[in-house]
Amino acid sequence: MGGALSGLRVLDLTSVLMGPFATQLMADMGADVVKIESPAGDTVRGIGPMRHAGMGAIFLHVNRNKRSLVLDLKKPEGLQAFFKLVEAADVVVYNIRPQAMQRLGIDYERLRAINPRIIYAGLYGYSEKGPYAGKPAYDDLIQGAAAVPSLMSRASGGEPRYVPLTLADRTVGLMASNAILAAVISRYQTGLGQAVEVPMFETMAQYVLGEHMAGSSFEPALGVTGYPRLLVKERRPYPTLDGHLCVLIYTDQHWGKFLDLIGQGHLFTQDPRFANIGARTRHINDLYRLVAQAMATQSTEVWMARLNEADIPCMPMHTIDSLLQDPHLHAVGMLQEVDHPSEGRVHEIGVPVSFSGTPGLPVQKPAPRLGQHSAEVLREAGLSEEAVQALLAMGPEFL
Repeated sequence: MGGALSGLRVLDLTSVLMGPFATQLMADMGADVVKIESPAGDTVRGIGPMRHAGMGAIFLHVNRNKRSLVLDLKKPEGLQAFFKLVEAADVVVYNIRPQAMQRLGIDYERLRAINPRIIYAGLYGYSEKGPYAGKPAYDDLIQGAAAVPSLMSRASGGEPRYVPLTLADRTVGLMASNAILAAVISRYQTGLGQAVEVPMFETMAQYVLGEHMAGSSFEPALGVTGYPRLLVKERRPYPTLDGHLCVLIYTDQHWGKFLDLIGQGHLFTQDPRFANIGARTRHINDLYRLVAQAMATQSTEVWMARLNEADIPCMPMHTIDSLLQDPHLHAVGMLQEVDHPSEGRVHEIGVPVSFSGTPGLPVQKPAPRLGQHSAEVLREAGLSEEAVQALLAMGPEFL
């Protein structure tokens, strides 16, 4: 059985991480995603390590379950072939600035004239409605603009730092897939497509301010900005006698049981700092320091056993290497070994969600070589064999 999005045709003009992650989410759920690349290919193809040119590790993990078509949209032949594809497509996704799309001649008005049902989704730095419209944007810039490095500094007491993940790219990718599918549902009701704008800055601002607007949520303000529990220095993996352990003591029940474990159960009823979640939040630095002192007295294994028995949430602090050996991830199929037709044996990251009725296709198609499906996709679109061969001559040949 196909995935939940079986039958949905997506033309993916995106590159790097944000857009490809969004379209892979749809591909994993059964959408037919055609990745349209320039003859040079997606930039991320070149980020190593890799066994063969153009098949870098990061590319493999954001482009599976897609087909690759090479088209040079700056040439009339490539543009006409793209318009032919639009006729039968449901969604076009792009992540270059709208001005560049207009220069290419593939703006929304042009595509809507070809296919009124098309959903035209743009993922880029800033909304076209504001003064930042058209500015270039990358993950680091958006993290900074959305105050993430500042929060890192407040929490650690050190220099501002970016989160060592492509946090903005992947968060916006998630938002984009959600917005695109909302537009698909709307089309079932109206029969018409629409343009969808998914700006990075606004998405991350919503993400950050939802927790850290805090006192400034009110007018006049009821205190300073920032969610205290997330900003205290003691919110970190706790050192044990032989490593580190992640523990979150959150509810009344958690705190009562933990204080009993360390022989200080009286604090829960007698110390006003533990009275309720509001009091605990105000004094969270003191409370987390108390936890840190306790964790340092026993080994990680001993604390894991004691905390699990008391049903207090805890997890080991993985490294990337140990995460790859996690027994739960292996048991649920999140870490798999598959045979790639050109790259040999590779480790594949599974799909985290599951459906009882439409199980989907987690890794039916490994990430494609550049232009691997060009002839196939062009023939499906109804182009003549002569036109197909002419277009293939403009890019890499994988026939």
